Amino acid sequence: MAKQITYHEQTNIDYTLRLREILKTLPPFARDYFRAMEPTSSIRTRMNYAYDIRVFFHFLMENNPIFSSYTIDQFTLHDLERLEPIDIEEYMEYLKVYKSEDEELRYNGEKGLARKMSALRSFYGYYYKHQSISRNPTLLVDMPKMHDKAIIRLETDEVAMLLDFVEHCGNTLTGQAKVYYEKTKKRDLAILTLLLGTGIRVSECVGLDLNDVDFKNNGIKVTRKGGNEMIVYFSDEVADALIEYIETDRKFIQPLSGHENALFLSTQKRRMGVQAVENMVKKYARQVTPNKKITPHKLRSTYGTSLYKETGDIYLVADVLGHKDVNTTKKHYAAIDENRRRQAASAVKLREP
Repeated sequence: MAKQITYHEQTNIDYTLRLREILKTLPPFARDYFRAMEPTSSIRTRMNYAYDIRVFFHFLMENNPIFSSYTIDQFTLHDLERLEPIDIEEYMEYLKVYKSEDEELRYNGEKGLARKMSALRSFYGYYYKHQSISRNPTLLVDMPKMHDKAIIRLETDEVAMLLDFVEHCGNTLTGQAKVYYEKTKKRDLAILTLLLGTGIRVSECVGLDLNDVDFKNNGIKVTRKGGNEMIVYFSDEVADALIEYIETDRKFIQPLSGHENALFLSTQKRRMGVQAVENMVKKYARQVTPNKKITPHKLRSTYGTSLYKETGDIYLVADVLGHKDVNTTKKHYAAIDENRRRQAASAVKLREP
């Protein structure tokens, strides 16, 4: 019997095949860069970088007179040297709003802009380091500034409200909406409880198989972003929600071929995807906290914040969340306590009572 391919293995296969197709739409010399990246990056990073580099070459063909008659396969390494810092600055401006190849209008905020410029600088850096080019204009251009944003998360009472809502909102539903709710209620409650109780990523959640859950030790085996496996432990509250789902709804579903081991299944009896979980979280959250845009990542932030407040151990938070760099964790969770900011609101008196 052939070995069952895991979700993460299948994802890597799919991304690898997609990357090969993207590389066919880039200048031939670009393949050297992506081959060199492989040992130090994930397939998803390489795929995203390939998309970003393709945007750069399309920008040159559309906006730079020198390359207006080029096709993408005509670019050479010498063409990279012909660009000046002002060309890179114009590209950065272009990235804020531009039309994609399918004529869709694309917009990049600070984060998207920073990633695309990081991809370009890395691309140039590889050839400059290997002396394939003698000039690197990206080094003479300041990278876009990233501003800190307030961390959006659920307060303790909002967490309880969200879970209570998922448990009882069926009382207000009728018809097909109620039928669908009853069919997915235990699954949705298990997913939300797991995300809020462990801080795992949505991609790690949908990748879980039934045999990844260990109720004896209250742990789940997750595959982190870089491909490393790790045991993440959960509370009895999380265990209860998982057992309630696994021993009832999940037990009586006959999954489609290839999805037999998946922990969380869609109503089509397939493994749930990232988008499906994101949509589910938003659907419930907008009813409970309409002024907060809650996503699975915000549930991860909620867990990380709560864990830091309870333990004060930033290294523990970094380890449990799977952060490779503890500075990332410090930036997000060890900022000034929210309660102290609230105290500041009443500390200064404008008029004596």
